[in-house]
Amino acid sequence: MAPAAGKPGVDGLREVVGVLREWQYEGAPAQLHPGDLGWFWRFGAEATAEAVRTWSGNGRILAVGLLDGPELLRLTIAPDARRDEELAQRLLADVTEPEHGVLAEGRASVEAPPGALVQELLCGDGWSADEPWTPLCRDLGRPVRDPGLRIEVTGPTRVGARTAVQRASFDGSTFTDEHWHAMAAGTPYADARCLVAHDALGEAVAAVTVWSAGPGKPGLLEPMGVHREHRGHGYGKAITVAAAAALRELGSSSAIVCTPSSNVGAVATYRSAGFRPLPETRDLHRDA
Repeated sequence: MAPAAGKPGVDGLREVVGVLREWQYEGAPAQLHPGDLGWFWRFGAEATAEAVRTWSGNGRILAVGLLDGPELLRLTIAPDARRDEELAQRLLADVTEPEHGVLAEGRASVEAPPGALVQELLCGDGWSADEPWTPLCRDLGRPVRDPGLRIEVTGPTRVGARTAVQRASFDGSTFTDEHWHAMAAGTPYADARCLVAHDALGEAVAAVTVWSAGPGKPGLLEPMGVHREHRGHGYGKAITVAAAAALRELGSSSAIVCTPSSNVGAVATYRSAGFRPLPETRDLHRDA
């Protein structure tokens, strides 16, 4: 049976999260993670369901896409289907033809696992490589040292500190307490933690959310930020070390994160926290 595209609906999101967990493994190429859906869930289950696309065949999901904005499709594919010709051709058609309801006409980008056949087909259709991103990974086989700051796990009664640091870390952030509660109600957050670091005066200075994909699988940092008024003191390194420790406690085999290669400060912070850079990845881009 030829692969068919669809939307999971709210009731189907649990299955989508489940297959994304299954597809994570050590050494996997940088790809869509359950935590990416978990972070998007801050907009609510309905919005998340509307942003997700699935491609299914032979009774199972073969590919999952997240419309992370109107011009970006973050796509991943079952490991045994990345070179499947029929699936790749269907993905190409759905991504490039606006009437298929995935990407609108004009400027657009697609993130897909390196080595997937659909990448080659998109390049043949005139798409070009976009700016490079650097994935980084830290093995969690051994205990993680103490980060040197007081780290608080965010619970329902302490949401304000977490959301305030997020807004103070990223220009234009709209992360609110309501968004946190929506995110925490999502399926992926059952295996997630929000951490907030406090300085010696008790000020909240940095924050991170970590997402486990299950025991023995890579866990994700998304997002991590340092309060703009408290930068330059090593708090980014400390909260990143704390994130690694939290993922180890959750059973993750490694901690992964991805940042634009142009953000040299972020790359340096992750490296200082014991993360090693992996080969750069690039989205594929189509001009208007």
